[in-house]
Amino acid sequence: MKKVFIDGSAGTTGLRIHERLAQRNDIAVITLTDEKRKDPAYRKEAINEADIAFLCLPDDASREAVSFIENDNTVVIDTSTAHRTDNNWAYGFPELSEKHLEKIRKSHRIAVPGCHASGFIALIYPLIEKGILSSDVLLNCFSLTGYSGGGKKMIGEYESEERDTLLDAPRIYGLSQQHKHLKEMKAITGIKNEPVFVPVVSDFYSGMAATVPLFSSLISGSLNDVKKIYSEKYNWGMVSYKENIDQNGFLSAGTFSFKDTMTVGVFGNEERFTLEAVYDNLGKGASGAAIECMNIVLGNKPSYGLTE
Repeated sequence: MKKVFIDGSAGTTGLRIHERLAQRNDIAVITLTDEKRKDPAYRKEAINEADIAFLCLPDDASREAVSFIENDNTVVIDTSTAHRTDNNWAYGFPELSEKHLEKIRKSHRIAVPGCHASGFIALIYPLIEKGILSSDVLLNCFSLTGYSGGGKKMIGEYESEERDTLLDAPRIYGLSQQHKHLKEMKAITGIKNEPVFVPVVSDFYSGMAATVPLFSSLISGSLNDVKKIYSEKYNWGMVSYKENIDQNGFLSAGTFSFKDTMTVGVFGNEERFTLEAVYDNLGKGASGAAIECMNIVLGNKPSYGLTE
């Protein structure tokens, strides 16, 4: 039985990881009291005792947690932004390529993708890889998320009986074009320019839909070529391609709420079209992706213990 420690278990992502692991009989979760989980000495002891340590912390706290490790055995799976563009860390999106899968399988340091970034990367990486989209392309991305993506503070704001009426409508954020996922979106896909990124949070708990609009003149191929690339790329793991993922012409960001899968699709015509990725910001966009990486490290089926 493997020992697992969740550093930051009181946060949204940490709680979801704990809920999933509580249902498994191959995992023993190391727990600390509320007083001890804030004490660096106890955290350090727990991390070093663990076979696998999930870090569900702010960036600086994640870096501190990694510095606590004094052995060559503990596998760290970090859900923060801190290590996602560090080449010494495996990027936790195994469906992107055999290389990504193997690095996750062998690594002791794994960075879980960001929620918005996961959709953008799933859509753009295969097109850059196949050369159908140039690396110097200028892209836009629109991404709609449920409010749980903002953590406990935002959840409290949306679920308060005395909440601001402005929360009744979708809200655009990241207005400065400095969103923390941009570096990751650029680095992992291999594009030379960060996209114009428009994240939007709305009044539903969880779910996500990432959209990348394209004119056909930007690709060296047809709409069917794009579909073929996706269908050949995403035929295993927690990501799949489907022809029709809409509901009578509407595409809901809540389609896979509380699930750990992602589905990509293409809509439009030969002149202009949109690339779509639909998933749960707390599933494939966070805790589900983290556990998928753990499953791979342990030699289990990627979907073991996850909701498809």
